[in-house]
Amino acid sequence: MFELEEELRKLPDQPGVYIMHDAGDAIIYVGKALSLRKRVRQYFQPSHDEGIKKKQMVEHIARFEYIVTDSELEALVLECNLIKEHRPKYNTMLRDDKTYPYIRVTVGEDYPRILFSRQIKKDHSRYFGPYTSAGAVKDTIELLNKVYKIRTCSRKLPKDMKKERPCLNYHIHQCMAPCQGLIGKEDYRRQVDRALEFLNGDYAPILRELTEQMNAASEALEFEKAIEYRELLESVKQVAQKQKITHMDGEDKDIIAIANDDTDAVVQVFFIRGGKIIGRDHFHVRVGTEEEKGKILTDFVKQFYSGTPFIPKEIMLQEPIEDIAVLEEWLSGRKGRKVTIRIPQKGLKERLVELAAKNAELVLSQDKEKIKREEGRTIGAVKEIARLLGMAEIHRMEAYDISNINGFETVGSMIVYEKGKPKRSDYRKFKLRTVTGPDDYASMHEVLTRRFLHGIQEQQELAEKKLAEECGSFSRFPDLILMDGGRGQVNICLAVLEELGLQIPVCGMVKDDFHRTRGLYFHNEEIPIDRHGEGFKLITRIQDEAHRFAIEYHRSLRSKSQVHSVLDDIEGIGPTRRKALMRRYQSLENIRNASVEELAQTESMNIQAAEKVYRFFHTE
Repeated sequence: MFELEEELRKLPDQPGVYIMHDAGDAIIYVGKALSLRKRVRQYFQPSHDEGIKKKQMVEHIARFEYIVTDSELEALVLECNLIKEHRPKYNTMLRDDKTYPYIRVTVGEDYPRILFSRQIKKDHSRYFGPYTSAGAVKDTIELLNKVYKIRTCSRKLPKDMKKERPCLNYHIHQCMAPCQGLIGKEDYRRQVDRALEFLNGDYAPILRELTEQMNAASEALEFEKAIEYRELLESVKQVAQKQKITHMDGEDKDIIAIANDDTDAVVQVFFIRGGKIIGRDHFHVRVGTEEEKGKILTDFVKQFYSGTPFIPKEIMLQEPIEDIAVLEEWLSGRKGRKVTIRIPQKGLKERLVELAAKNAELVLSQDKEKIKREEGRTIGAVKEIARLLGMAEIHRMEAYDISNINGFETVGSMIVYEKGKPKRSDYRKFKLRTVTGPDDYASMHEVLTRRFLHGIQEQQELAEKKLAEECGSFSRFPDLILMDGGRGQVNICLAVLEELGLQIPVCGMVKDDFHRTRGLYFHNEEIPIDRHGEGFKLITRIQDEAHRFAIEYHRSLRSKSQVHSVLDDIEGIGPTRRKALMRRYQSLENIRNASVEELAQTESMNIQAAEKVYRFFHTE
């Protein structure tokens, strides 16, 4: 039994992290303290006021626990880790879990490559970023590979040099084939150095060079080559224009500002790398009523920089925040060099913070409208369906579909919608095991039986392990099952549920003569539905998604079964020999007309294999 007064007396006067639990033992808040005794006691003092959100949180606390640390810095690190792991209800939480793209240059290799990466590793490579657009990063990498003719293969050079023929990039003049030794290590490295200069923002040399090459090709009447140089030149200019000079000091900075109302907040971040704005991004934050900007920014800085691999030298904030000294120490430790947090008061830095704040306000106002529209399409649509069916609420819906062509490779699909949105991680595919031929009812019976049997078994396993809070995609049963059809499909589903002792509402989607949904079949009656309502639109989306998912799976199985050669049926002829034969003879007819001796001369073939091929084509 948890005795509050007794536990409060036991609190140590030491730094640490405190963890609040509700009556269901769920973690609802995690915080850090320089003194656990002073900080935790504050929550339960009648005179203490930290706003409505904290007051509501205290009302739900059933017990608390704590972890003592050696310093406030250790408490900060532990707090960040626990918040990221448990995502407590009353902590200020980032709604976005983003990873940013980087450009990685593998300068530690003898023949470096330019690659896309979403994390920074200590691997002797140079990293540029983070960038906010993965598409822009890929375009830049493609441009650099074209302009400087950097290799894109994964061969280990010089170890694998001349082991294989050069790839297509060499033949279309987009690689200098270091894999064949056609360019020396020093010359290749000079090209890589020029690409590094480009990534550092020095565009003038390549712009000048491409202009000269374009003019020279034009004067020589080599117009196709001139057009190629012109297109490269335009690509370089587009990349260069995206980089706007903001500072001449060439430092890495993040500029952070916030806009908030009673329930929502948007944090805007400008990324400055090497003195240039390389991008910006915004983050939605879950906040409580009357929560101050400084507190929101404090929590944002902790969560954001505990998850991003790159930390700039300087962080400029719109408002003063708590624990600046501890945060600077923590960030400096993560970066390996001094990191400074500033709240600028004048000059260009202040104007940049103001610009970030204006952007945050704009995003907040625009997204409020967008969120309202989205809620109408999702949660509002689910509520509309629930009202139509007379259900109290619907959280999770599952829909099923069968796909086959004349009974060939029959497959089933299960799709899941939660709160009106697709939950693709819970989608599942079924390849039919017991049904042959085009029997949709029998196929659906097998799919549903396998799905719910698997769910029952998964629930039993979790119960035995006492992992009630964990749920797999099968163990979590739906509030409503949607069947793509009327009475027949619904009855199949109800029969399966009855066999397994389950009670889940089942609704059929009834179609008219033009295969359009005209109503819902529920509890043995057809319920008309407003075709202009959001509920109808959501049901249509669910139908289309179940159909799409089943067809894609069926198509993939058909593709695999059709990628089959007659040569695969010959004993002793595997993929290597099959490719060698087709490479040399180009067609099955030419292989059929070849003699045993000619077949044996093919790469990877021997006389025994040649005889098997010859007999296969010449035995009646």
